[in-house]
Amino acid sequence: MREIASLNNSHVRRVQALLRSTRRRLREGLMVIEGLRLVREAVCSAQKITWGFYTAAFLADERGVALVQQLQELRCLNWQVTPEVLSALSDTESPQGIVAVLPPPQLPLSSGPGLTLIPDQIRDPGNLGTIFRTAWAAGVKQLLLPPGCVDPTNPKVLRAGMGGDFYLPWRRISWEEISPVVAEDEELWLAEVRGGIAYDRVDWSGAVTLIIGGEAAGASRQARELAAGQHVYIPMARVVESLNAAMAAAILLFEARRQRELFHNLEETGPR
Repeated sequence: MREIASLNNSHVRRVQALLRSTRRRLREGLMVIEGLRLVREAVCSAQKITWGFYTAAFLADERGVALVQQLQELRCLNWQVTPEVLSALSDTESPQGIVAVLPPPQLPLSSGPGLTLIPDQIRDPGNLGTIFRTAWAAGVKQLLLPPGCVDPTNPKVLRAGMGGDFYLPWRRISWEEISPVVAEDEELWLAEVRGGIAYDRVDWSGAVTLIIGGEAAGASRQARELAAGQHVYIPMARVVESLNAAMAAAILLFEARRQRELFHNLEETGPR
């Protein structure tokens, strides 16, 4: 297949439009990822790749050769491109040699017991991406994104998530739709800076929903109504105003994971 060298190529222009516009990504049902690690995660998690673009320099590395061979085996359209074209397809200052276009993952939501996470009013792409990665690592069963969150297909979110959105079920969803999804959970908690119950005194072992409010204005009115006064907080020194939303999520989610693993181990071993 001939190398793409023109910035006026129709596929190049289309990818650039996807990078620039949330509305375009929503309308076309496509998102853009880049870098060996992220594209490899997409392939390994059986995502359906639509297009792939890579440079000759990327093929100089055996890992690059292996990944391009996988793309070719998947029979997705893929092209070698010049460094100038790859740079135009990239959202980073130092492109890593490969870009892929694919539909957002559509893993089914779960109705079983587990921890549901609702990031509310998270507008910083790096924070939302880190929350995706942390939730995946902590064993969260699903992530629900209400209106007011940054677009989860934003390239910065995808880079910070490092593939978490390929494995963790998630949905853009209205507050009206959220209520029935979490209605059967035993507990629903809203994280606050102060007030409520300390996070290590909450029972996270059952079916639980956790809402993490945004960096600037905190949780929305709808989130507070849904939580109905069930607030959880992380004890901190008084001089500290608040924690980054992603950092707070990590503390809460890994306490939940610790309790869930302890509860699971007790169930397996039984009383002594």
